[in-house]
Amino acid sequence: MDAGIRRFRPEELRARTADVDRLRRAQVERAREEAELAQGQFLLVRPEHRWVADSLERQWNEALMRLAAAEEEYRRATTADGPALTSADRARIHALASDLPRVWHDPRTAMRERKRMLRLLIEDVTLLRAHAIQIQIRWKGGATMTLERSLPLTAPDLRRTPAAIVELIRALATDQTDRQVAATLNGRELRSGTGQPFNRVVIRHIRQTYGISGLAEHLHQAGWLTATEIAVQLGVHFTTAKRFAHEGVLRAVRADDRGLLLFEPPTGPLPRAHQGKRFSARRRYPQCAPHMPKEVQCEA
Repeated sequence: MDAGIRRFRPEELRARTADVDRLRRAQVERAREEAELAQGQFLLVRPEHRWVADSLERQWNEALMRLAAAEEEYRRATTADGPALTSADRARIHALASDLPRVWHDPRTAMRERKRMLRLLIEDVTLLRAHAIQIQIRWKGGATMTLERSLPLTAPDLRRTPAAIVELIRALATDQTDRQVAATLNGRELRSGTGQPFNRVVIRHIRQTYGISGLAEHLHQAGWLTATEIAVQLGVHFTTAKRFAHEGVLRAVRADDRGLLLFEPPTGPLPRAHQGKRFSARRRYPQCAPHMPKEVQCEA
């Protein structure tokens, strides 16, 4: 037996048919007994009691009419049920059932014909909505089936960025700016919830929606310093600190798409300004570009 469906065996169907027939015959017998009782009461009344006889005769006639109606109803019901199925009839029905999928999936079968087939097979369908949609199907033969389907997505859910992409943005944002994250996702042929390529504005909106820190926030939390902060520590002007970053004397990165410079806290002797000494002789890190190209700004 398949999950969610109950099929009646032939002996169960025969027992159900016999129960229904017994109930119908019981209604006919009850109507016949009432008619016989009314007849007996009418025959027992004395002829001189004319008013009583008239009333009992009317009750007898009404009982006879109810008996005739019950017998006619039983006859119609029995005729509608039809004769019992023979072995040949059952074989034809099984052949039709096994052939139904082929007819249903045949591209030449019109949708109108598919609807007609469903009306012939299904008695009724009940839908219940809770944590999921429960579909209860009652078939013509008495079998029942229960299916469950997920609730349809709402309009915001249909436009929502997939959770896997959100988590990927969370991981990339630890060492990439919004523009770089967008370029990485587009390079992997990923798309937003609306099916569009990513850009820095979309990435920033997703980060703000899901509370994801950007590269600048991650670097600040790791102790990286702004140009002003590192300049105070070095005892130089902040423009000198930026020049150190551009020439590779200090390690710095562009922490956002506006060109914000953040400096790694220096270790060892602090660099000082030396007039007449070439920066190439003092370079310890990759140079950081003094401007903001459209793609990669500087090496981290």
